[in-house]
Amino acid sequence: MNNRIILITGNSKGIGFYLTKYFLQNGDTVIGCSRSKSNLKHENYLHFKLDITKEIEVRNMFYNIKKNYNKLDVLINNAGIAAMNHILTTPLDTINNIFKTNYNGSFICTREASRLMMKNKFGRVINFSTVAVPFSLEGEAAYASSKSAIETLTKISAKELSNFGITVNAIGPSPINTDLIKTVPKDKIDKIINNQSIKRLGNFEDILNVLLFFIDVKSNFITGQVIYLGGVS
Repeated sequence: MNNRIILITGNSKGIGFYLTKYFLQNGDTVIGCSRSKSNLKHENYLHFKLDITKEIEVRNMFYNIKKNYNKLDVLINNAGIAAMNHILTTPLDTINNIFKTNYNGSFICTREASRLMMKNKFGRVINFSTVAVPFSLEGEAAYASSKSAIETLTKISAKELSNFGITVNAIGPSPINTDLIKTVPKDKIDKIINNQSIKRLGNFEDILNVLLFFIDVKSNFITGQVIYLGGVS
């Protein structure tokens, strides 16, 4: 499919920024959103400065997407935050912020994107989970729980949206060298890697490989799946 319309949330840095540059170089039209302004300039790029947890701001973005393009082919729910705390030292505000960003933001975007996608009987939704879910990592009760919710959202929305030609899948990366892991102690990262079948950090290309498989037009029989990177042993 040429000149796809792709929305990537939380794309100001890290995985989202890498994917934005890749798809623009590939000839796609990319819409990005983040809490900060974007310095990225490209004729096929449109940016929205917003808070993914604010429903009215997200709905306004989709109103403008519909107005400008009247369709959406791919939604990549990349926006997310993490925190490492023992449950005894985790304040409720931290839990609320994680769930509002990781789960609520993805839910709202999936709902609004699906309303656009169903008109053309085609759509691809990609969510982000984490290996912290199957590994049940200590210190990540709030974060891993929010991603468990994402996996459940993925599986249920895959069923509810299948009749509209929309597939919904999720990627569960192992640790990637981004800002999300900068504050994580090295021994904890090493412990995760040692639990993987492939003993290394993940990279952006690993994520892109799975993502391209999920969004391919030929992957219309693949939905409700979660693929963990690195191997879960």
